[in-house]
Amino acid sequence: MSLRPFACALLLATSPVAWTGMASAQSAPAAPAAAESPSAELAAFFEQVDAANLAASPQGKAYRGIRDADYGKWNDPSDAAEAADFARGQQALASMKARFDPETLSPEDRLSYRLFEYQAERAAKAHPFRRNGYVFDQMNGAQSQMPAFLINIHRVANKSDAQAYVMRLQGIGPRLDGLIAEARVRADAGVMPPKWVYPFVLDDARNVIKGAPFDNGAPSTLLADLSKKVEALDLPAADKATLIEAGRQALLTSVKPAYERLIVEMERQQAIAPAEDGIWRFKDGAAYYAERLANYTTTDLTPDEVHQIGLDNVARIHGEMRAIMKTVGFSGTLQEFFAFVRTDDRFYFKTREDYLATVDDKLKAMQARLPDYFNTLPKAPLTVKSVEAFREKSAGKAFYQSPAPDGSRPGTYYVNLYNLKDMASTELEALAYHEGLPGHHLQRAVQTELGDLPPFRRFGGVTAYTEGWGLYSEELGKDMGFYEDPYSDFGRLGMELWRACRLVVDTGIHHKRWSREQAIGYLTDNTPNPEGDISKAIERYVVYPGQATAYMIGKLKIMELRERAQKALGEKFQYGRFHDAVLKSGPVPLTVLEERIDSWITQGG
Repeated sequence: MSLRPFACALLLATSPVAWTGMASAQSAPAAPAAAESPSAELAAFFEQVDAANLAASPQGKAYRGIRDADYGKWNDPSDAAEAADFARGQQALASMKARFDPETLSPEDRLSYRLFEYQAERAAKAHPFRRNGYVFDQMNGAQSQMPAFLINIHRVANKSDAQAYVMRLQGIGPRLDGLIAEARVRADAGVMPPKWVYPFVLDDARNVIKGAPFDNGAPSTLLADLSKKVEALDLPAADKATLIEAGRQALLTSVKPAYERLIVEMERQQAIAPAEDGIWRFKDGAAYYAERLANYTTTDLTPDEVHQIGLDNVARIHGEMRAIMKTVGFSGTLQEFFAFVRTDDRFYFKTREDYLATVDDKLKAMQARLPDYFNTLPKAPLTVKSVEAFREKSAGKAFYQSPAPDGSRPGTYYVNLYNLKDMASTELEALAYHEGLPGHHLQRAVQTELGDLPPFRRFGGVTAYTEGWGLYSEELGKDMGFYEDPYSDFGRLGMELWRACRLVVDTGIHHKRWSREQAIGYLTDNTPNPEGDISKAIERYVVYPGQATAYMIGKLKIMELRERAQKALGEKFQYGRFHDAVLKSGPVPLTVLEERIDSWITQGG
């Protein structure tokens, strides 16, 4: 599922959580000529903010497909840089408020104004807690994200691109050292992940420096990637050899020593890391968790309210599952049915190839049905890939990467096939619809292709909206006539149940002080998911507080709004028009989405 700027959600480096962090305070946009209309002025303002953001974010440029003089650089990882970026973002907000009166703007421009203001206010609420996040963990740690960036985002189309790849290899050392220093500062302040996280980080780090040129094994992950990209170029053999040798030297002189220093620091922290899992143990843990819930759900729900919503929906979904038990003729208890689905070999693939081929078949069938339910479809293609071997042990179950706006990179659904016993066939359809079509790929590709919207709306994200849409898409698949196998429909319900349970266990861990073992026990008792899937999920929620609550909260709101529209419009309701009303604004907070749908209903749908 999709995660912050990388994971269900891989949002671009200019996501709204981080949009403020791209340039210095001195680079605030200058006022355009007075003769321009307010709409043109505002559009120019947003473009200038975006240009300033990108000027200070080499990685943000790469996500957009921009290859210029910064293509070989990394973002500045220091807290000082983040603080300066935040100040610049707040200055940009002040500039917008001083220059533009929202009452003089068109409705669409007024929405952009409002969303820009919302994002800056959200950043201001998050900023005091910026050092409460973990620099290195199994979900979002730089130990795996930097290699993944080079492999999946850094494109090599010519000699200059290859030289930039080598430059980024050389830059891994300084950047990783900066992150190690920041992790040490946070550890000294008591901000460390639980002890069980460290073996995952250490395993990732050791995998990166395994193989040639670090030892006599097969080429390491990064050397293999560079070599493959260079060998595909139309260059003289001598030039190719020079580029690959330069990369080899960068791996030995920059990457290896830095990763060895990371390993030493992670081993030091592991020895003193806490056993407790929740962020309640931080000195400002309660306030931090409240901010995280508000950030991810875009609501003012309390932890106890979120917990109860989870319990209520778990009970509802269990009832729907019992109906499927009757359909397939299973006579035991629901928990016995869970054990049956969890352990019977018929529900698991024998090979990765079979799993991926079945995903391909399901997505092709879904793509053929999309025009009946959507008026706006993505232009960008979708590809499905296994998570790379070097990080598959620690990476999440599945996640999506948005396409580059220039068409140089497709949308990508990554599926983690490290252990096929963690990937039940019953869930394959729902997972493919969530991450691919009509889920994240459709929504985020359409968003990227909304050329009339300002960049911060085309390339940002609101987790409750984005992940709510992904979960909504799973149920939409049933409305579209899929899940013909009752076990597959049970898998769909299992996926929804999973998100309802997230509300319970996330608040349980971070608010009610549950242990990791308590949370694992709750999922074991209440879901059909296999043991490995359950353990990995709880490990994710521990290091990513609040994020997992966004899915169900967002989905419930979208379903509520659709049902409201169907009731109000009757026979006039059209799925395609409703979906346009949801999708063509780009991601918005749930309160704004509700206002837009209510207005759309009032206007006759």
